[in-house]
Amino acid sequence: MDGYRMDRTILTSKDMQMILAGLRSLDSVSGSGSSYYCRLMEKIQAGSSEFISGRDSMLIDLSSWYKSSLAPKIEVIQRAIENRHLIQFEYYAPSGESDRRIEAYYLVFQWSSWYVWGWCLDRQDYRLFKLNRMDRVTETDKEFACRSAPIPDLSKEKIFPGGIIVKALFTPDMKWRLVEEFGPHCFTEIDDGRLLFTADYTDMESLVTWLMTFGAKAEVLEPAEARDIIRRNAEETLNIYGGLT
Repeated sequence: MDGYRMDRTILTSKDMQMILAGLRSLDSVSGSGSSYYCRLMEKIQAGSSEFISGRDSMLIDLSSWYKSSLAPKIEVIQRAIENRHLIQFEYYAPSGESDRRIEAYYLVFQWSSWYVWGWCLDRQDYRLFKLNRMDRVTETDKEFACRSAPIPDLSKEKIFPGGIIVKALFTPDMKWRLVEEFGPHCFTEIDDGRLLFTADYTDMESLVTWLMTFGAKAEVLEPAEARDIIRRNAEETLNIYGGLT
């Protein structure tokens, strides 16, 4: 109705603080040319300074280390989603580099990283692309008819289906890493003080890469294939640095 306005008193002081915390987190990844979230926070705060009591207790930075490169990509993708324009970019994946064009539908923050979910014209299917692997992201002038795009299923079972059972022994001083990455119940302490770790992993390459970050502080028990790969990698590394003759 004309002249209707929402009475802000229906929101508590805590409600307002949480709304502002959310807006600040989005502002952390907004481009330098965008002041939208700042203006929105000013609108919410206008005339509410006495109503909002207490100090900020939640600070969220969604850009991590990558704001200078991340914010411009997010700005381009957001604009393309609003305009229903295709975006194109160069993508770097373990399988190699490729030029992609997609109908972008969702910007996603998951697993401490940013992704874009959309319909890939090359693969003729929905795909999830990691923004840090994207380069030369541009909005084209090619419009597309909006599909009934499903919300991406980012459940652990869908994205990380498992299938590789790993068992490994870690030195006691690596307990903090195991707790940080898998929780305090992912291992048991054996008689010699080492930590017997068990988990279900999705792919061998990621498993081996992760295990090798521990160096000599981890010994793989299973699977045997992982042991063989790590041994070959260690031999090749020694060859590079002149450790084997």
